[in-house]
Formats: sequence, C-alpha cells, structure tokens
Amino acid sequence: QVQLVESGGGLVQAGGSLRLSCAASGRTSSIYAVGWFRQAPGKERESVAAVKWSGGTLPYADSVKGRFTISRDNAKNTVYLQMNSLKPEDTAAYYCAARQFGSRLYDCWGQGTQVTVSS
Repeated sequence: QVQLVESGGGLVQAGGSLRLSCAASGRTSSIYAVGWFRQAPGKERESVAAVKWSGGTLPYADSVKGRFTISRDNAKNTVYLQMNSLKPEDTAAYYCAARQFGSRLYDCWGQGTQVTVSS
C-alpha cells in the first residue's frame, strides 16, 4: 500500500506563489504516476497535473498551464507542485494521488492541503 501526505498549502495574495509537496511512503515501487487534483467548494474535482514516477510529465490542465509546474524527487519520494501567478480561482483543497502499475485509476489519496488565494 502507498501512503501520501501533502503539505505546503496556505493563504497567499493573488500573484503570489506556493509550493506543495506530496511525500510518498510504503510500496513506492508500485507507483506509475502521481497527480495533483483540486476541488473548490461546490465544484467538481479537477485534475491539475501529473508526473510519471519514472520521469516525464503528463498534460497540465489548461487553467494552470504556464503557471504551475510539477516535479518529482525520487530520492525523497516526493512530488512537488510549484504554483506561480496564483489567482483567486485557484482557491481549493489540493490533493495528491497515486496511480499504481496495472491500474487506470488514481486510487491512493492524501488528506489534502488547503490553498486560499486572496484578491
């Protein structure tokens, strides 16, 4: 089983930056990819970005292209989401999730971290 713990959320003014971290533990050898998702109140969960555990990013959501960057440090079993030029509409609970080899679903989820962008 894989466990994920997010950190790095907080309150920031519009135009500011935050870096989220997703630390993985357990059977990390079973991870195919790690993705970041977000969900704002009253809205559906949105896929933001994802990275293959072996390297290589997957397509970003159009809403964050050019502003957010996903990266991973396999030595630390950690995936990062660098968020720049933040907008109030980026306010949401952010979750990381792991997709394991042989699965089409992201089925291991962290507890989430809140990002609030003030105007």
